[in-house]
Amino acid sequence: MTSPLVDAAWQPSPLELSRRALRRRATTRSVLLALLSTLIVTAVLVAVVANTPGWTVVRETFFDPKIGLASVGPIFQGLLVNLLVLVIAAVCVALLGTLLAVLRSLRGPVFFPLRLLAAAYTDFFRGVPLLIVLYLVGFGIPALMIFPRMPAMFWGTIALVISYSAYVAEVLRAGMEAVHPSQRVAARSLGLTHGQTLRIVVIPQGVRKVVPALMNDFVSMQKDVGLISVLGAVDAVRAAQLQVAETFNFTPYIVAGLFFVILSWPMIRLTDIVTARLNRREQAGGIV
Repeated sequence: MTSPLVDAAWQPSPLELSRRALRRRATTRSVLLALLSTLIVTAVLVAVVANTPGWTVVRETFFDPKIGLASVGPIFQGLLVNLLVLVIAAVCVALLGTLLAVLRSLRGPVFFPLRLLAAAYTDFFRGVPLLIVLYLVGFGIPALMIFPRMPAMFWGTIALVISYSAYVAEVLRAGMEAVHPSQRVAARSLGLTHGQTLRIVVIPQGVRKVVPALMNDFVSMQKDVGLISVLGAVDAVRAAQLQVAETFNFTPYIVAGLFFVILSWPMIRLTDIVTARLNRREQAGGIV
């Protein structure tokens, strides 16, 4: 070991200092070039769009600041409904998706009916568009008259859970199958049951492998939660539709879209950060 005095007295060599300065200059040049190219492309796009024949009509119809500011309040109130549905649906999707993934990973002929049901569920609801699931759940189940009258937000949440749990189940199953079989064998040799092996060994490692894919599914659900408006729920999209009906102007749709962008942008950036971090760990030989 080197002594603390030697560590404290260490200074980078002139060659290392020159390399650092070169890297700083290269980084600065790259940032300036990226900024300049972005400004040029933006200016060209603005000039092209502003000089189109119908730009004046489009600007008045879609980008009216007065109407946009007036619609912010009602649309934000509707966005709170979307947030509530999103939180509830995300928790339920995580639970149901994990259950389906576990059912599909059960081994042995005695569990074949459960595996078959889970596979049929995931195959069917991954193939059916979410909009059709919303119609089937929101209008079909209440028509059976076996449940008390429930708000449209409730049925929209159920439809989201049914549809997205199929996607999340397949992502989780892929992560669980990516865990090396030796991990299961080692856990069973230590006396763990099949359920304990899944809960303690397989599922934690499998989830870690598919974190970026799960986060992307969550980002997608953040957008699709706006589709519950087709059932009559007064969310951000429905509130924008009501404002459009009052003003005969489409600016409220732009406001609603911006709200959804603001809602999803932090998770999008977090997904990129987590993905880059996992890639660095994998390239460095760490455990992902």
